[in-house]
Amino acid sequence: MKLTDIPAISIPDILLPKAGTDLNKWAVIACDQFTSEPEYWEACDKHVGDAPSALRIVLPEVKLGLESSEQIEEDLRDIASNIDRYINEGIWDKPCEGFILTDRATSLHPSRRGIMLAVDLETYDFTPGNKALIRATEGTVLSRIPPRVKIRANAKVELPHIMLLYDDPEDKVITNALNSDPKVIYDTDLMQGSGHITGRFIPGDSKAAERIIEDFSSLISDDGLLFAVGDGNHSLASAKAHWENVKKTVPEDQQATHPARFALAEAVNIHDKGLDFEPIHRVIFDINEEDFLKLAQNFYEANGMTEGGAEGQSFVLVSEGLEDKTITLNDPPHTLAVGSVQLLIDKYGLNCDYIHGEDSVRKLASCNAVGILVPGISKDTFFETIETEGVFPRKTFSMGEAFEKRFYLEARKIV
Repeated sequence: MKLTDIPAISIPDILLPKAGTDLNKWAVIACDQFTSEPEYWEACDKHVGDAPSALRIVLPEVKLGLESSEQIEEDLRDIASNIDRYINEGIWDKPCEGFILTDRATSLHPSRRGIMLAVDLETYDFTPGNKALIRATEGTVLSRIPPRVKIRANAKVELPHIMLLYDDPEDKVITNALNSDPKVIYDTDLMQGSGHITGRFIPGDSKAAERIIEDFSSLISDDGLLFAVGDGNHSLASAKAHWENVKKTVPEDQQATHPARFALAEAVNIHDKGLDFEPIHRVIFDINEEDFLKLAQNFYEANGMTEGGAEGQSFVLVSEGLEDKTITLNDPPHTLAVGSVQLLIDKYGLNCDYIHGEDSVRKLASCNAVGILVPGISKDTFFETIETEGVFPRKTFSMGEAFEKRFYLEARKIV
C-alpha cells in the first residue's frame, strides 16, 4: 500500500490469479445481482465446477432468501476456508503495486473504462450532508451493514464490486493514463454473456501513476467532493465499519497504512459513454388515480402544482384506461422530481414498488394502481445535486443492466 498526496487515494497491492488460471471461470458478477434468479447462480456454479473461482469466496445474496441462518453460517465458514486454501495453494500471484485500467465491453456498450485504486475509509462518509472526499449517493440502510461486516471480519482478502464515480468532463484521467501505453495484465471474456474485460497495469512508482494522482487532485470540487459511490455503497459502508472495529486494536502509529483501513474499488468517469443512468420509476398500489391526485393536491399545495404545466419540475401519472397526466410543480420541495415524488410517498406511507423501465410501469398500472414516471438524472448536474441535497432519494437511478455490473476479478489482502 502506497499513500499519495490525495488523502482519499492510495496505490494498492493488487492480487490477480496466477498465469494459467481460467479467468472466464474465475471472474463472477457482483453478489447483489440476480437476487431473484437462483437459476443464474446455479448456471454459474455448473460453469465453474472445480476450477478456482471468485464464486467460492463470495456469498451471492440470492442465498439469503433461500437458506436458513445455519446454512448461511456454513457458507461463511466455507468462504473463509476457501480463501485460506487459495492462499496456501498459490492461486494468487504475488501482489502488484499499482493501478489497473479496466476496459469493459458488453453487448450494449463497446467500452466502459475505469481505474482500480484503493480508497482510504477515513475519507468516506455515508451520513447525509457530510463534506468528505468520498460520499454516498443514496441513503444507507444500517441493517444491511452487520452481515457484510461479519463476512469481511472473517476474510483475509477482499474482492470488491464497488464502483466510484468522478466528474471528469474532459476525460483526462483515463486519456493521460492510456497515453503511457500500459501493459495488458489480463484479457478475458466474462461468463453468461456479460461481455469482455481487459486490464492494463500502471506501476505505482511510474510517472504515469504520478500523473493519475495529479489529474484526480485537479477534480476535487470547491465543496471538497472527489468520489461519489455509484455501486456498492453498503459494501463500502461495511468496510468502514470493519475498519472502525479493527482500529481499536491497532496502535495509533500503525493505523495510517493498516490494510483494513483501505478498500479496493473501481473509479469510473461519470461522463463515460459506456455508463448509462436509467431512472427508477414508482408504482403505487391500493389507490386509484383520482384519490392519488387528491393526496398530491394536498401535499403540493404550497408548491404550485398544475396538471400539464409547460414550465417547472414534472412527472407523469400512468393508469390503466386513462390518458397520461403530467404533473408540474412550479416551486418543488426537492431539486429532483423523483425526490418530490418520494416525499409524498413517505408522507402518506403509500404502498410503493420501485420499477425499472416504462413498459413495466405501464403493465403494473391498473384501476387500483398508479404508475409514476420520473425523469432521469443528468450526468452534468449529478455531483451538484449531491453537494446540494446530501444524498439522492432512495431508488433514484440505476447504472446499466444487471449483466453490466462489476465482476469480481481483482483482490487485495486486508490483514
